[in-house]
Amino acid sequence: MASKIKQYAFKPGLPLEIEIISIGETFLKGLAETTKPHRTNFYQVFWFQKGNPVHIVDFRSVKLKPNSLLFIKKQRVHQFDPTGGYEGLGLLFTDQFFNRTDLDAKFLTNTILFHDLLDIPVIDLNESSPELPRIFSQIATELRLPADALHYDILQNFLHNFLLVAERERQKRDFTQIPKGADLDYTFQFTQLIEKHFITHLAVNEYATNLSISERRLHQATTRILGKSPKELIDERILLEAKRLLVHTHLSIKEIGFQLGFEEPTYFNRYFRKHTGQTPIEFKGSYIVR
Repeated sequence: MASKIKQYAFKPGLPLEIEIISIGETFLKGLAETTKPHRTNFYQVFWFQKGNPVHIVDFRSVKLKPNSLLFIKKQRVHQFDPTGGYEGLGLLFTDQFFNRTDLDAKFLTNTILFHDLLDIPVIDLNESSPELPRIFSQIATELRLPADALHYDILQNFLHNFLLVAERERQKRDFTQIPKGADLDYTFQFTQLIEKHFITHLAVNEYATNLSISERRLHQATTRILGKSPKELIDERILLEAKRLLVHTHLSIKEIGFQLGFEEPTYFNRYFRKHTGQTPIEFKGSYIVR
């Protein structure tokens, strides 16, 4: 086991940072590491065409039907089903490829496909618009063509259209619609700030100051949208990273605690037990024997 969770960068040497790969048996045999927990610095859309794999995403089991799409945002820890028996395609792309304009960047930062506050996005294509497979095929076809002056523009437009249609389909299905407004905006911005600063253990009032609102207003927003206080959301993020490191690396409890901003192992042990009911060692042991 490594001292850190395996991270993959986008494949170097490609003219554009977009690619379609096979996720069938050949892909899994060639990249066995993908059946182990890992993360990437790029976005992934997996189209599982055959089989019923169970994809693990941050300790959650996602059961997939044949002909379904799974959306994985960058830096999320996940792993493929090691039992195999499934086939499909993966659409991979980076911020650098997609973000041609500030509006593109804003869309990618806010889309429920990669930033759903409540769930891991899956779309059953058997119940969805035929547009999604059609646009996916258009991307694949364009990628096979020799590059010309319009190659990037066409690919970026196809990808943007694919994500827009996917977002609409996601909203139509078993999606919990969160009312738009200031509460949602503050909550979403707060979760993004947590992602950047959770290791530094900023206080709730410091996050509120960053958002130019009061601590009370931030509390109202998160409880209305997610039913959780700002402190609970901060703790959840710290604990998720702690669990990732406990289960997926061989770092000691002391090293993990220090990496997460705890100066003393006893503080980390006490914190973890308070929120999970287990010591870090107990959690690690219980997960390994499952």
